[in-house]
Amino acid sequence: MKRLLAPRSVAVIGGGGWCANVLRELDRIGFDGPIWHVHPTRAGAFASVDDLPEAPDAAFVGVNRAATVEVIGALARRGAGGAVCFASGFREAASELADGGDLQAALIAAAGEMPVLGPNCYGFVNALDRVALWPDQHGCVAVDSGVAILTQSSNIALNLTMQRRGLPIAYLGTVGNQAVVDLSRFGMALLDDPRVTALGLHIEGIADLRGFEALAARAFALGKRIVAVKAGASEQAQVAAVSHTASLAGSDAGARAFLRRCGVAQVSSLEALLEALKILHCTGPLANARLGSMSCSGGEASLMADSALGRGVVFPPLNDVQKAALRAALGPKVALSNPLDYHTYIWGDEAAVKETFSAMMTGSGYGLGLVVLDFPRADRCSDADWAHVVTATGAAARASGVPMAVLSSLVDTMPETWAARIMAEGLVPLCGITAALEAVEVCSWLGAVEPGEPVLLPGTGGDGLWPEAEAKTALAEHGLAVPVGMRCATPEEAERAARGLGRVVLKGEGFAHKSEAGAIRLGLTPDEVLDAAQAMNAPGYLVEEQITGTVAELLIGVLRDPAHGFVLTLGAGGVLTELWADTVSALLPVSAQEVGAMLDGLRIGAVLAGYRGAPGADRAAIIDAVLAVQEFVVAHAATVEEVEINPLLCLEDRAVAVDALIRGQQGEQACL
Repeated sequence: MKRLLAPRSVAVIGGGGWCANVLRELDRIGFDGPIWHVHPTRAGAFASVDDLPEAPDAAFVGVNRAATVEVIGALARRGAGGAVCFASGFREAASELADGGDLQAALIAAAGEMPVLGPNCYGFVNALDRVALWPDQHGCVAVDSGVAILTQSSNIALNLTMQRRGLPIAYLGTVGNQAVVDLSRFGMALLDDPRVTALGLHIEGIADLRGFEALAARAFALGKRIVAVKAGASEQAQVAAVSHTASLAGSDAGARAFLRRCGVAQVSSLEALLEALKILHCTGPLANARLGSMSCSGGEASLMADSALGRGVVFPPLNDVQKAALRAALGPKVALSNPLDYHTYIWGDEAAVKETFSAMMTGSGYGLGLVVLDFPRADRCSDADWAHVVTATGAAARASGVPMAVLSSLVDTMPETWAARIMAEGLVPLCGITAALEAVEVCSWLGAVEPGEPVLLPGTGGDGLWPEAEAKTALAEHGLAVPVGMRCATPEEAERAARGLGRVVLKGEGFAHKSEAGAIRLGLTPDEVLDAAQAMNAPGYLVEEQITGTVAELLIGVLRDPAHGFVLTLGAGGVLTELWADTVSALLPVSAQEVGAMLDGLRIGAVLAGYRGAPGADRAAIIDAVLAVQEFVVAHAATVEEVEINPLLCLEDRAVAVDALIRGQQGEQACL
């Protein structure tokens, strides 16, 4: 990858306008090595790859899709360092072109050991070494250090180069179909460059889970962090919603859980991605999510406080030391709070501003200090009076040792020239309150997290629906507590089974959703069972003891997500599961400690702990139930599609699974 990404020589193969653009961009960025144009009839060009004076370190292949395979093979035979494949019409178009998949397979075979980006991608820009194998305009400029950004969308990559937020981009790359080099391998090569400070990703799909886990681990080993935007729900991960779990935990939940497991921060927008990368480039991950905010407007202070609601950031109250220092700096007229409105009494007085900012930061324990500052339009107004605020902020950051940022409430009011000056002052230039606070939130999370253990890889699964009694028996073998009961073929057998159990639950077999089908009756006496079973008219019946003394009902669900592993969902259970939508998700395997943290993240967690003096549930038994389900899934990972316990009845002294669903292959084959 090093020869491809930092080449000493480049070949541009093809004759269209896209290739002409590559030649232009190589010249514009200042590439100083030999550039060889390859075209069979173009004057001054080499007729073929074989005619080149030596094997190129990097090549841009801009010919049609069939010829692309031939050219890649020729480059590999010459010993080229790598290539960018621009052409489309490969596996991404398999539904439109019958030979798309076969052509991509031929491309992979032709490449052999040679790194290839694409096909169906723009290539890359290396602003550190002044290389642009890029068939379009771009907004990158030469830098000495910066962040790397990779995306599966060439147009999104192009758009990101046009940012005016002051983010130094060291590498900008696209991977297209990931036929030879996938996102993880490309990212690994970029992280190994000591001039790269952080990695940003736009992800549509992850081709290799183990490779991505290795990428995340490498980032942490190098002291760097990864931020990602995950777009597009995988069609492969869409499953028929025969259960509550399937409707609650789709591919998006799997993707979020996988990135979280890897220690990769996920943001909701490209704007937040850029802001987070700025923080990581300037300061690295934040020590905590405690923030101090200062502005010369009460409206801005209120806006900051309101914008933090619902986010994992806090503006803690001022301590006594801060109050005393701020009172000395600002006098008696200013109300002291965090966020702080320091008014305009000290505007233009750099010494007073510096004293105020230092008083706010020193001994604060903040992870980041924020100064809200919107710059005027330079074409219509003077911005001279704003310089002292930036200078004072830099001085306060150095004096206190707390990283600080200058935050414009609008993107439009942070000119790129000022962003560069702010960064040169050792500060972070942040743009837009919403995106900035999301960025702060994820960067503080990155300061406290490490990658977890590898996920449990899913097998092929299956669509067979296990009878409930057999599902419970199989889960009980792995330690799950289930009611005493018996499977019966006729209403008469059900009546006999109920004798000696006291109040019972009667269930009709063959229904995915028993409540909606009227196939479940609770609290029946043995004398009521016969009539109830005859009314159900089911192919079989399950008679079980009635469990009483329930504190709360939970759902435990595990869903096979082919793109990410097995998604564990915990939530409020019962027939109103979807209505309450009180769920949390993670990927298997999980530890007892992680299950406990998931329970704490549920609104119903307060009920489990004993709400307003009411008895609480047996927390250890609930955790054991989750781990029992996990043990079953691990044992059947090759063939299980889904497991659901709904509800798990949580009592003061135990937790009992009164309903169980397993979907997947059944029998000896399922245990291989």
